[in-house]
Amino acid sequence: GQQEVPGDRQDRSRMRQDIREQVSLLMVCSGPQVKEMALIRNTILECQVCGESTPRSRCSPNPCYKGVSCMDSLLYPGYTCGPCPPGTTGNGTHCQDVDECELQPCFSPDACVNTVGGFSCLPCPPGLWGAPLAGTGLEYAKTHKQDCMDIDECVSLPDACVSNSLCINTVGSYKCGSCKPGFLGNQTSGCFPRKSCTALTFDPCDINAHCVMEWNGEVSCRCNVGWAGNGNTCGMDTDIDGFPDRPLDCVSFLQDNCVFTPNSGQEDADNDGIGDQCDEDADGDGIKNVEDNCRLIANKDQQNSDSDSFGDACDNCPNVPNSDQKDTDNNGQGDACDQDIDGDGIPNVLDNCPKVPNPMQTDRDRDGVGDACDSCPELSNPMQTDIDNDLVGDVCDTNQDTDGDGHQDSRDNCPDIPNSSQLDSDNDGLGDDCDHDDDNDGVLDDYDNCRLIVNPNQKDSDVNGVGDVCEDDFDNDAVMDFIDVCPESAEVTLTDFRAYQTVILDPEGDAQIDPNWVVLNQGMEIVQTMNSDPGLAVGYTAFNGVDFEGTFHVNTVTDDDYAGFIFGYQDSSSFYVVMWKQTEQTYWQTAPFRATAQPALQLKAVKSQTGPGEFLRNALWHTGDTPGEVKLLWKDPRNVGWKDRTSYRWQLSHRPQVGYIRVKLFDGIDMVADSGVVTDTTMRGGRLGVFCFSQENIIWSNLRYRCNEFCSCTQQRVQC
Repeated sequence: GQQEVPGDRQDRSRMRQDIREQVSLLMVCSGPQVKEMALIRNTILECQVCGESTPRSRCSPNPCYKGVSCMDSLLYPGYTCGPCPPGTTGNGTHCQDVDECELQPCFSPDACVNTVGGFSCLPCPPGLWGAPLAGTGLEYAKTHKQDCMDIDECVSLPDACVSNSLCINTVGSYKCGSCKPGFLGNQTSGCFPRKSCTALTFDPCDINAHCVMEWNGEVSCRCNVGWAGNGNTCGMDTDIDGFPDRPLDCVSFLQDNCVFTPNSGQEDADNDGIGDQCDEDADGDGIKNVEDNCRLIANKDQQNSDSDSFGDACDNCPNVPNSDQKDTDNNGQGDACDQDIDGDGIPNVLDNCPKVPNPMQTDRDRDGVGDACDSCPELSNPMQTDIDNDLVGDVCDTNQDTDGDGHQDSRDNCPDIPNSSQLDSDNDGLGDDCDHDDDNDGVLDDYDNCRLIVNPNQKDSDVNGVGDVCEDDFDNDAVMDFIDVCPESAEVTLTDFRAYQTVILDPEGDAQIDPNWVVLNQGMEIVQTMNSDPGLAVGYTAFNGVDFEGTFHVNTVTDDDYAGFIFGYQDSSSFYVVMWKQTEQTYWQTAPFRATAQPALQLKAVKSQTGPGEFLRNALWHTGDTPGEVKLLWKDPRNVGWKDRTSYRWQLSHRPQVGYIRVKLFDGIDMVADSGVVTDTTMRGGRLGVFCFSQENIIWSNLRYRCNEFCSCTQQRVQC
């Protein structure tokens, strides 16, 4: 195995020659030894051949890794191996597989299959498409990635969902939704054409009315703003309170008993045909209203034993002063003198919720305040402080609201989806907006023909896509759908502000008194009688999408200040307000900053860092942005104020899930202002109410709200 040098070869040649000569001599001298000598001679010749041949290669057999080339070498061990095959690593003699899957070349880590010298990717999962991928080596895995793209089944599978229904593509799959606009039904029974205004063979509406599509696919007629009637027949309505100025032929609509002053309840205490709102002597006792201590009950003697604002004839506590006349249980006895204010059978002195009925007196946190009226029922807070007026006590108020719907996450039944209404039809703790089976009957909502009422058999006798059990009352609240303001919510049936929360926005100020609210017409009309500090009357019902309308009227020629309405109320620092002033004016208190009001109708988003107080007060008065307090979203470019004793009708559409806001204002039959579409998501839902600031004798009449999740122009749910 060692290399020979020239000198060695010459020495061995001479040695072989000497051996031949000696062998020949022996053969001559020793005949008997001929055979033996022949054997030696042959052995020597074989050695000669061996010595003169090329040395054996160390690459045979190949000592390198399988498939790796071998080359002889002068260095130890006498050979050199080539590089390891692709997909392996080592010195050529020993090679090990590399794991390309560590570089995650496939659509998911679990989809990569490592093999000796390479890798391959599993096929894309169902609902996704991508070319197969396999390769060798880390460099290949680093520069090549498997791409699995979503398949839009709504395009590739034309029959994925029931015809005329919504198909919603998702990553890797799809889902079928409700019927398209103009169709009624579900994924089980199919989607059938709704009735539509355009499909009618004749127009059943009055010339001063318009055709509308109801939520359930029916069509109806509604009189235009400034007109009143049943839609098929309409008459002029000057004060826009829902009653025509003159009788209507063949229609059971009463003539308005106050033509120029809105009074949607048509109250008439003395039955003289003149409504109380415009009757100088509403009770007919000969004493004018401005002097009468019982405006609606005749009492010529004007006796007033307790010397409050109400005479004995109309005082629900004649011997105890109580100017607010509050009567929580509506038993005719004022709270000030009622031994059981809430009427639950437990005397006030023993009742842990004296103003909220709770005969069981449950008090989990044992703070002396019953759960029924406790703002923190699981944490002791006997003082019940609620500095931001959101109905959540300070000790348990986290103000952590992920979806911005006004409900903190710990109390939100859909913490990631805006749902101010918190509707939970099956009371399973999961809000309808994030519950795929709202009535818990085992039929998913997209396929359920009565989504809110248990009906596992899905019986639908007339095959119209609506189950028999919810045909005329979809939410099973005993209020027929055609008069139900929220036909898909059993918790809201009619417009009603009789229960309300008073929120004072400048509680420290003493220049003016707090507002005095009078609620009429079963909660559909509110009157504010006093020249007051800024304040709100807020209903307790919270809404997702909503349409809110009403008639605004200042029934005096005194003063020229602010009035309006609010929506999206979440707390006393977070709400939207539409407000209107009569004239331009700088607020008389210039501290903490100078605030100037313009007369234009204004839409503002209130998100106050300071809360009720002088900063928020001046920010509300000011027309414009106030950083950290109020943002002006829109104002009427006409820059004109309201007129005394004139009725205006507002129409609001709010779709908080997408931030859609639109406000329209009518002066009689004429639309005089339109905000257009304003987009803002500061508050994603909340409560409704009215607003006043230093203005007396304001009437908000013919109030109407209606749950509405549909886009105004497309009649599609905003989620679509």
